[in-house]
Amino acid sequence: VTDFPIRYPYVVEKDSAGPVRIPPDELEEWFESLDDVLHRYGREGVKRLLAYLQEQAFRRGVPLPITINTPYVNTIPPEDQPPYPGNREIERRIKSIIRWNAMAMVVRANKLHPGIGGHISTYASCATLYEVGFNHFFHARTDRHPGDFVYFQGHSSPGIYARAFLEGRITEEHLERFRQEIPRGTGLSSYPHPWLMPDFWQFPTVSMGLGPITAIYQARFLRYLQNRGLMKTDPAKVWCFVGDGEVDEPETLGALTLAAREKLDNLIFVVNCNLQRLDGPVRGNGKIIQELEAAFRGAGWNCIKVIWGSDWDPLLAEDKDGILVRRMGEVVDGYYQKYAVEGGAYIRKHFFGADPRLLRMVAHLSDEQLWKLRRGGHDPEKVYAAYKAACDFKGAPTVILAKTIKGYGLGEAGEGRNIAHQVKKANEQELREFRSRFGIPISDEDIDQMPFYKPPEDSAEHQYLMERRRALGGFVPQRRPTDERLTVPTLERFKRLLEGTGAREASTTMAFTNLLGQLLRDPNIGQRIVPIVPDEARTFGMEGLFRQCGIYASQGQLYEPVDADQVMYYRESKDGQILQEGINEAGAMSSFIAAGTAYATLGINMIPFYIFYSMFGFQRVGDLIWCGADSRMKGFLIGGTAGRTTLNGEGLQHQDGHSHLLASSVPTVQAYDPAYAYELAVIVQDGLRRMYAEGENIFYYITVYNENYPQPRMPDGVTEGILQGMYRVAEADAAPGTLRVQLFGSGPILREADRARQLLAEHFDVAADLWSVTSYLRLAREATAAERHSRLHPDQPPQRSYLHRVLEGVSGPFIAVSDNVRAVPEQIRRWVPGRYEVLGTDGFGRSDTRPKLRRHFEIDAEHIAYAAIATLVADGRLSVDVQKRAIETLGIDPQQPFSLWA
Repeated sequence: VTDFPIRYPYVVEKDSAGPVRIPPDELEEWFESLDDVLHRYGREGVKRLLAYLQEQAFRRGVPLPITINTPYVNTIPPEDQPPYPGNREIERRIKSIIRWNAMAMVVRANKLHPGIGGHISTYASCATLYEVGFNHFFHARTDRHPGDFVYFQGHSSPGIYARAFLEGRITEEHLERFRQEIPRGTGLSSYPHPWLMPDFWQFPTVSMGLGPITAIYQARFLRYLQNRGLMKTDPAKVWCFVGDGEVDEPETLGALTLAAREKLDNLIFVVNCNLQRLDGPVRGNGKIIQELEAAFRGAGWNCIKVIWGSDWDPLLAEDKDGILVRRMGEVVDGYYQKYAVEGGAYIRKHFFGADPRLLRMVAHLSDEQLWKLRRGGHDPEKVYAAYKAACDFKGAPTVILAKTIKGYGLGEAGEGRNIAHQVKKANEQELREFRSRFGIPISDEDIDQMPFYKPPEDSAEHQYLMERRRALGGFVPQRRPTDERLTVPTLERFKRLLEGTGAREASTTMAFTNLLGQLLRDPNIGQRIVPIVPDEARTFGMEGLFRQCGIYASQGQLYEPVDADQVMYYRESKDGQILQEGINEAGAMSSFIAAGTAYATLGINMIPFYIFYSMFGFQRVGDLIWCGADSRMKGFLIGGTAGRTTLNGEGLQHQDGHSHLLASSVPTVQAYDPAYAYELAVIVQDGLRRMYAEGENIFYYITVYNENYPQPRMPDGVTEGILQGMYRVAEADAAPGTLRVQLFGSGPILREADRARQLLAEHFDVAADLWSVTSYLRLAREATAAERHSRLHPDQPPQRSYLHRVLEGVSGPFIAVSDNVRAVPEQIRRWVPGRYEVLGTDGFGRSDTRPKLRRHFEIDAEHIAYAAIATLVADGRLSVDVQKRAIETLGIDPQQPFSLWA
């Protein structure tokens, strides 16, 4: 407790004897000594001295509080600000026009189509943050520059469209069709969506939290390409604009330490701290900027706070005793939000009225002047200084915490109010006030029509705007896919997989590892392969790749690994090819997106192979997979150790039986469930052809398993069937009149179906044909498309899908079985020409042996055979007595609980 003036806010702790009192004159001596050290040795000297003092205090048993936070003021003092390089007045006019058009776009859309949505307040709060970047920092991709990567805050999209309108990139007709995208190409998507606007947006960001984590791994991928010698990327900066409410998403802050550990000084986060999320304050009872400063500084980031505008500089210069800084630090965000709404009189009374000295400090300012004291995020000079400092900083990523007001400029329509995020309308009076506040040249007569405004091409505004973009290489955002086409290996290159293993047993996971090794040695595409593993390489038998191509480490290997004397030792290298992400599926998926979109963001085709526990793919990071699909990413997701029963020992939280069902919800995914090594080879080779030789914007999901069995030689003429989704593996050689069934199997369970064939023939004189179904999703999609075409073209012959053609003339019943839930084979039910019985692994997994698990889920050979008998009985082709005998012969327990509930 202190009752005397001091130059800085100072808190004195209590001890057991009461408050500690340090005489003011003694404090002044310490302050003078500190000033002397600063004068003679500079800032670094002061930091070194304080570190020494802290160490000495610790040695003497004095515990010190953790002091990660700095005072609640701007990090960059006025005297250190660089001169602003642009024309402030012209930039202000441009920004005001963009503000108007962004608001008009949303308001007009909702006036014509109530409820269509849109957001005004987010861009209103961050317009200055963007415009300083557009005019002075965001570099487009050119022949000499890889381009900056700008992850725009999703809800600010109207402002980005409004700027593109002034640049002549989109038309007034586009603005009029905001959120009206049918027919395709005529309107503007609600948020950044590359799938919907493939020449404009680069990164989907509005699923909050995904922009930050993918931006971090994008920055790391740029360094990966540079260190591998594939591309010079060091001029590129990754800018990620984040909302302060968005930081509560775990993905936003989850990878901060990786960015610091990798020294990603090419990465800049700009957190728009308007203190509000969707429904109310972000931290009404606290201070989000201070909280974030502690988080980022603690993670090793360079932190720059932009809290107060230039109007505050004279007041802070007068604050010799630190009372203003102390007051700034003690007021909670809930009140700062209220100050934006209540006006100058309230600010004078509540903020400055807390201390008579503060009131005297602002006695010369009117209430209106107090209310107009700007926050730092709305001051171009403060923002420019922060951006330049961030770009110049070396050795760590930078976060800029910029304080703004949500709905800035909207007045009564929503400035600083809890409803700001939902504001989509404005009345005529509010439009007039907005028009007048920002000087938009629109007459009172036209105001209710909310016309868009575009300066003439010979105006100072238009010429300045275009000149700044020319100086920075062109327009941003802009998506420019490469025309490069790769020479991919032919199927014959995978001869070892096509010939099978004979009597030797191998899993499809082992086959994949062999295939990947061959691709890495391919002279045409080997260097473009990006193997990605989340700390499971040994599980998947991939440790042999450690030595072959190395694990990427930005600093190389600074230690001798414990297994250095072994052939397959853990080799890290600065030019390593494997991205070993640790136990981190979200990070690995972010790397996959960065690599899988490099063809569009950097103009270079990279081929990512990300192998993971299949349970931890679509289920755990499904939102990132959807984000990647929106990004038009390419590559191969490999679901390793797949199957509810094939991964037998791991239990409920590891055994996957539903990833193929989840995959079916993603439009661009090509999902396959191969049983044999040759099927895998055919699928991967075709994927390489479609994505990298022909340029399709798709990606593959392929499940591989850890069960070992002899891998057969590829039969002739099955390539089309493998790719189309199914083919007949074996046709029963039975006498005419013999009862016949069709058995569909996938993955390792195909072998159970094969064993069921033998049981049916041996015990029941029933013949069975065996089919390998590699993709129910492919079959269903193609059949759906053919059915739709026929429905819409009644004057043409019906279009026949592959499924129709391959099953034509085939008699049922049909039994489908896989290591997936029943809903996966159910996708094709409507096109199967006969009774269709589906078996699957519905329910939670558990640990046991494979035979017991398959018996539990009723997908073993005995249950497959029994299902065939039961369907024949249901069709009236066998008697119930045969079914009763089958129960006894096959050991079926009618009282066994249903796996779905067990």
